[in-house]
Amino acid sequence: MTETATEATGTGTAGGRVRRGRRWIERWDPEDEVFWRESGARIARRNLVFSVLTEHIGFSVWSLWSVLVLFMGPEYGIDPAGKFFLVAVPTLVGAVLRVPYAFAVARFGGRNWTVISALLLVVPAVAAAAVMRPGTSYGTFLAVAALAGVGGGNFASSMTNVNAFYPLRKKGWALGLNAGGGNLGVPVVQLLGLLVIATAGAAHPRLLLAGYLPLIVLAALLAALRMDNLAPLANDTGAVVAAAHDRHTWLMALLYVGSFGSFIGYSFAFGLVLQGQFARTPLQAASLTFIGPLLGSLARPVGGRLADRCGGARITLANFAAMALATGVVLVASAVRSLPLFLVGFTALFLLTGLGNGATYKMIPGIFLARARRRGLTGQAAAAAGRRLSGAAMGLIGAVGALGGLGIDLAFREAFAATGSGVPAFAAFLAFYGVCGAVTWGAYLRGPGPGPTGADPAGTTVRPAYADV
Repeated sequence: MTETATEATGTGTAGGRVRRGRRWIERWDPEDEVFWRESGARIARRNLVFSVLTEHIGFSVWSLWSVLVLFMGPEYGIDPAGKFFLVAVPTLVGAVLRVPYAFAVARFGGRNWTVISALLLVVPAVAAAAVMRPGTSYGTFLAVAALAGVGGGNFASSMTNVNAFYPLRKKGWALGLNAGGGNLGVPVVQLLGLLVIATAGAAHPRLLLAGYLPLIVLAALLAALRMDNLAPLANDTGAVVAAAHDRHTWLMALLYVGSFGSFIGYSFAFGLVLQGQFARTPLQAASLTFIGPLLGSLARPVGGRLADRCGGARITLANFAAMALATGVVLVASAVRSLPLFLVGFTALFLLTGLGNGATYKMIPGIFLARARRRGLTGQAAAAAGRRLSGAAMGLIGAVGALGGLGIDLAFREAFAATGSGVPAFAAFLAFYGVCGAVTWGAYLRGPGPGPTGADPAGTTVRPAYADV
């Protein structure tokens, strides 16, 4: 089937609704290798490119307040604890919005919702430009910061859309690339904030906001012109209920809190930690904050690729062990007040959160495929059942995972309010990474599981049921 044929005008049904328009694809079967080779791969790559672009800008808007707080000098009258709460609010809103955003793809179409969600980013950018001045009430800042949460919702819809376009054998790389390109929005907005502070000064945050408005409009326009809607993709309430009742959804949500939650929480809080714990100026803090998120973003597709080759559970376990070690370095650096050692440890943490993001997200479709096979399904029936539940689970897992960022920001807020240092928060994070590692090993790598993938025909136990997910 040619690309032209898949995008021709016509009608079709999905979820009982009639699809009409040039940008609707009526048949999509990425697991069919002939279809994938002849037309599917090309169409999927095109949609992936513009999905990454829009998600990238969404992440920039979501993390906008991690940069704007660096512009807020003493004249704003907001203490460090208040600033940590200010950056936590968009994290919370973005996490909550991930659930409806994930459903919106099937309801409106991936292309259509990408356009809508991109244009929604104009609202927080314009609102922030209107209030960024000394004398604005703290409540107003909180309300406007909450609007930036729409950028966090973009991740869920983008990942749901890309997941539908790609076959299982390509999901680790595709989802990692999509998420990594989106995550790059965090260091990019921080770099642009540094540029504004270094050239125009901390009194001109509106220059940063003005730069994003045309980019938002451009992303929406390109999505409208170049992306597609998949008619076969439909919301499945039954799948959501089933995923919500499956313990693996919540186990993976816990692991995603440890990986992605750490990435977004550290990204939002890093500049404030440098200011509060090491007395860095806004310019000094801004000159360092982008490095960790940049490395973490670039590492995410690498984590997905490693998971494709070695198994997501193995990579995830090793990653949490390394994150615990890096957190130990940060604790030592905090105790001796060594900024260079602190930067080494924190940068390593960022890199590892990126690797972990890619590996844990790769695990999700593999786990639900393995569970379908353990129920006796084979071939296309198993693949379809695995896609059905993994797609539903991703929205829930992504939402809960983002709440990890809120937890990190609030932990820093309490630590600095109580001790003037982030040490108590880092100690809590170290313990949590130990829990995540234990869950990964216990649920996915410890011994064989029962059923077809846990025993050979003679009943002899072999490998863990989820060792290769």
